[in-house]
Parts: sequence; structure tokens; C-alpha cells
Amino acid sequence: MNEKIRAREVRLIDDEGVNHGTVPTAKALQMARERDLDLVVVSANQAPPVAKILDWGKYKYETEKRAKEAKKKQHTVDVKEVKMRYKIDVHDYEVRLKAARKFLASGNKVKVVVMLRGREMQHSHLAMDLINKFMSEFEQDSIQIEKKPLIEGRNVVMILAPGSK
Repeated sequence: MNEKIRAREVRLIDDEGVNHGTVPTAKALQMARERDLDLVVVSANQAPPVAKILDWGKYKYETEKRAKEAKKKQHTVDVKEVKMRYKIDVHDYEVRLKAARKFLASGNKVKVVVMLRGREMQHSHLAMDLINKFMSEFEQDSIQIEKKPLIEGRNVVMILAPGSK
């Protein structure tokens, strides 16, 4: 920006968008000062760098505003977790199922965890049966199994994601 530009020549574009071609940096800086604006390099990796005459404060404000607008329109995908034990009651199971459906419908991933404690580790096949039953509940829905059910330490873990099968 302004005096910090090290190139001898720049390809100059003025505040009205008119291309002046390759101009010595000193002359471009003088033109910017005459209009009471700043000389800003917008593309430094060109043969002669491309510089524009513009109001730096206004330019910076508009780029930040555009970035903020773009960020508002983005949807970050969160990983929601549904925990249960293999001795779960029918109603509690349905509550977890409903919560998982709600998370998937809102576009988030769901990590399904069946916890095993103490001697329950000997019955890990029951936890695998429960998690497979949970997975089969979503067969008619358009979900994607991102991570198949696996035993990780004292938990059986599976990750579901919204989208096509």
C-alpha cells in the first residue's frame, strides 16, 4: 500500500475502473494522492503487479462485510452424540432414536455410542446387536453410514451422516 510498494512499475487501475497500463510506481502514487485516495496492490504475483487507486478504509470494510455475509450462509456440520447402554428400555431407546433423527434432519452427523461397564464387556455382542438394530431403523431414510460399528475400548461406536446411502 502506498510507499510500501517495492516494484518499479505497476499495472494501474484507477478509482473509476479505467486501466492505465504499466505506469511507474511514483507516478501511480502521485495520481492516487491527487485524488486523495490510496494506491493498493491487489495482485502482487503478476509480472508487473496490479495496483488500484481506491479508498483503503472503505475497501477493507467492504471485504470484511462480504466475508461476514459468506460466513452467515455457511452451515457447519456438528457431530452430535447419542449414548446408551445395551440394557436400555424400549421407551428410552425410542427417545434416542427420535433425537438421532432430529440431528440428521438438521444436517448434523450422529455418533451413536453404546457404553459397556465392568463385566458387560463379556457381552459386547449384545451391544453390537443393539447398535445394528439402531442402524436398521434408518434403512428407509436416506442416511450414510460414515463409520461402521466398532468396539473402541469400553464403547461400541458408529457414526451416521445425512445424505444418500
